[in-house]
Amino acid sequence: MSGTNISVSLIISTMTLTFATNNPHKLKEIRAVLAGLDDVPAIQSLADIGCSEEIPETAATLECNAFQKAAFIVERYGLDCFADDTGLEIEALDGRPGVFSARYAGEGCNFDDNIDKVLLELEGKSNRKAKFRTVICLILRGQTRYFEGGVQGEILPHRRGIDGFGYDPVFLPDRYQTTFAEMDLEEKNMISHRGEAIRKLVSFLRENQ
Repeated sequence: MSGTNISVSLIISTMTLTFATNNPHKLKEIRAVLAGLDDVPAIQSLADIGCSEEIPETAATLECNAFQKAAFIVERYGLDCFADDTGLEIEALDGRPGVFSARYAGEGCNFDDNIDKVLLELEGKSNRKAKFRTVICLILRGQTRYFEGGVQGEILPHRRGIDGFGYDPVFLPDRYQTTFAEMDLEEKNMISHRGEAIRKLVSFLRENQ
């Protein structure tokens, strides 16, 4: 039995997966999550494989966007790959910005623009409940699998903290007194949507190699 466990560990630890993202913040977060786990695959970035193309994200759901990005790399480069898509779903805004979270304020917008738009739309609303949701699509040896992570919280009326990215400065997770932007990366990854999804991915790899 121990011999089998050793063999599985060796297979996983020598596996290389490509992460289909041009977002350096996401790459840093996922590598940080994996650094705290045993027997994990090596992760190579798009820069590592020489891909500088902007990968399309035109689908209407997080699941389809994640698949679209992963499939792009598999088709162009023939590499086992995973991709994620993340959305901030705000109850009082009927789930917006959701799949449009990264470009909520329009094409060419930045993180601050998106936060400003959300805060403006929430003015005067007492319900500020929100959820971050991440979906990872893995395409491995031609088979597709999905892994989801989520975290509940609320949107604060003002920014707090300087770390993280995206909506982190205004997202306060339930049962915590600090926003994602006030947490260090290790603490954030312990409870975050992306951390949960990547741990599910690693668990699948361990169980199916």
